[in-house]
Amino acid sequence: MIQNLLGMVNAFVEKYLYGFSIPRFNRIDFVEIIIISLLVYNILVWVKNTRAWVLLRGIIIIVIFCLIAALFQMSTILWIVGKTINVAVIAVVIVFQPELRRALESLGRKNFITSIFNFDSQKDQLRFSEKTVAEITKASLEMAKVKTGALIVVEQDMVLTEFERTGIMLDSLVSSQLLINIFEHNTPLHDGAVIIRGNRIVSATCYLPLSDNMGLSKDLGTRHRAAVGVSEVSDALVVVVSEETGNISAAIGGELFRNLDAENLKRKLGFIQNRSIDTDKFRLWRRRRKNGQKTDEASGK
Repeated sequence: MIQNLLGMVNAFVEKYLYGFSIPRFNRIDFVEIIIISLLVYNILVWVKNTRAWVLLRGIIIIVIFCLIAALFQMSTILWIVGKTINVAVIAVVIVFQPELRRALESLGRKNFITSIFNFDSQKDQLRFSEKTVAEITKASLEMAKVKTGALIVVEQDMVLTEFERTGIMLDSLVSSQLLINIFEHNTPLHDGAVIIRGNRIVSATCYLPLSDNMGLSKDLGTRHRAAVGVSEVSDALVVVVSEETGNISAAIGGELFRNLDAENLKRKLGFIQNRSIDTDKFRLWRRRRKNGQKTDEASGK
C-alpha cells in the first residue's frame, strides 16, 4: 500500500511539477524584497492621501473593462485600446502632474529611518479632540447670530495640501475666538476658507473649487458652492455659515445638509472624529436625514 502511495506521488510530481524548482534565495534577494515592499507601501499611502485615489479608481475600472474585452475577444475595443494606450499614458502623467510633483517633493523631505519604524501607532486615536468639536461649534453659532459668513474645512484622510497652499499658513490651535476673528468683516483673512487638520488651523484665505452640480438650490451663493465643491473632490467635512441668513450648513460627499443647530453640527463632526469611521455610519447618517426630510414634508414644515 505504501509503495502504491509513493508511486502516485511520483506520478503526480512527474506529470505536474516536472521542471519545477524553488528559486535560490540569497541576501540580495531579501534586500530587494524589502525595498520593493517599502516602495509599494509608500506609493499606496501617497495615493490614499491625495485626490489621486479617486482618479486611480477610475483607471482601475477602465483596466477591468479592457480585461473583460480581452477575455471575450472584443476585437474592436482591443484595437482602440491598442491605438490609444500611448496617449493614455501621457494623459495620466498630465492629470497626475500636481500630485506627482508633491510626491517627489515629499520624497526629498522624507526621513526614511522614521518611516521604516513608524507603523502609525496612534491610528486608533481620534482625528481631533472634543475640545476642537466644541470650539468649531461655538464659533459657528456665534458667527450665525451676527450673520458673519464662514467657510471651515475639516480635513479627514485625504490631505488638502493643494488647497492649503492657496492660502496663508497659520498652524494655530483651533479656538472659537480665532475662528471668529478670522472671518470678521474687513479683516485680512476673512475672505476664503480655513483648513483644519487635527486640532490645528493650518491655513486661511484658501481658494476652493466651485461645484457645478445643477441640482443645488439657486438661492445658494458662492460660499455654499465652494463647500460642496471641495466635498466632491475630497472626504472633508465643510461647515458653512451663511452671511445672508445666518444659517449653518455642512457639506460632505458632495451633499449639503442645511439649517443645522448645535446638536446636529456636533453630530456631523462626531461622525468624522474617529479614524475608524466606516461607510456604514455615513449611509446611516444619510438615511436618517432622508427620513427626517420625509417627516418634515409630511408635517408641512
